[in-house]
Amino acid sequence: MLMSSPARAARLHYMANGFRVLAPGDHVVCAVSGDRIALDMLRYWSVARQEPYASAASAAEALLRK
Repeated sequence: MLMSSPARAARLHYMANGFRVLAPGDHVVCAVSGDRIALDMLRYWSVARQEPYASAASAAEALLRK
């Protein structure tokens, strides 16, 4: 079970098969759209860029930018 702190952004370390919570919180912010993503709904991220995405479309958009 993930430890969370209500209404506070978590700080995560993204790995190939998951992520590690560095600072507790209940959400992260999408690097493309700025949308809040609940940790239990987080499915897309970049290991190389260490950033989360709200959707597959956001992840694809991030790949296209430099």
